[in-house]
Amino acid sequence: MSGRRTQPVRLGPRAIAALVLISAIGVVAFGWPLLAGADSGLAHSQDAPWLFAALLPLLVGVVVAMIADSGLDAKAVAMLGVLAAVGAALRPLGAGTAGLEPMFFLMVLSGRVLGPGFGFVLGSVTMFASALLTGGVGPWMPFQMLSMGWFAMGAGLLPGPDRLRGRAELLMLAAYGFVASFAYGTVMNLYGWTIVPGLGSGISFQPGDPLPENLVRFLAYCTATSLGWDLGRAVLTLVLTLTIGTTLLKALRRATRRAAFEAQVTFDAPAREASHRASVLHDPE
Repeated sequence: MSGRRTQPVRLGPRAIAALVLISAIGVVAFGWPLLAGADSGLAHSQDAPWLFAALLPLLVGVVVAMIADSGLDAKAVAMLGVLAAVGAALRPLGAGTAGLEPMFFLMVLSGRVLGPGFGFVLGSVTMFASALLTGGVGPWMPFQMLSMGWFAMGAGLLPGPDRLRGRAELLMLAAYGFVASFAYGTVMNLYGWTIVPGLGSGISFQPGDPLPENLVRFLAYCTATSLGWDLGRAVLTLVLTLTIGTTLLKALRRATRRAAFEAQVTFDAPAREASHRASVLHDPE
């Protein structure tokens, strides 16, 4: 019997198009207040229902496109659901305690094994499920879904998915998890910063002001309000990846082989035997 190493799910053109569309919508949803005028009436809470309504069918579209392009079966989708449930269960374990959120390291490793497409869907669905589990449903939820989707997708886009293994891969994933944890917090700050009134003049968002000035205030806001929280998340993700990452990567790759995430294994021995029998029939001597 011969087979190949487990590789992330390959993205076809339809899945890529859906991911690009989702990401474009997300960038606009997060960033439009920075370009809005002073009298625009900022209200991200009014954006949320529309963003959520656009996000869900596009997520389903990514999954359907990957199934069509890669020939995945129901077991692959079931595994996605199991990982999302595990991630949702992990989130409350550290929520509210200095940013210690163990679900982030699971998203890093799962995104690496499953690939960017399934990683994006997994991150988004996990955040949706955890919001339902913890009662954290609100206008911020679709923005969290997008941010976590990007977080897990980024792990799937790291180099060497079918070649790099061992210590080098683990160090790369740990470094990514550390940096991307800050990136996640920064992106979510962009949502909250534009709707929180009454901040200090040095860090408050000023609608209609030049973009460079608002970006300086935004960096000051991130430093003053969330740097410590993001650091706790980043350090925990780094530590968990380095300590138990190898074991979890092996388990995920073994599970994906059984869930038909890669090409079917071929059996060479029977083919050789059939060829030998045919040659004997044609040339009995």
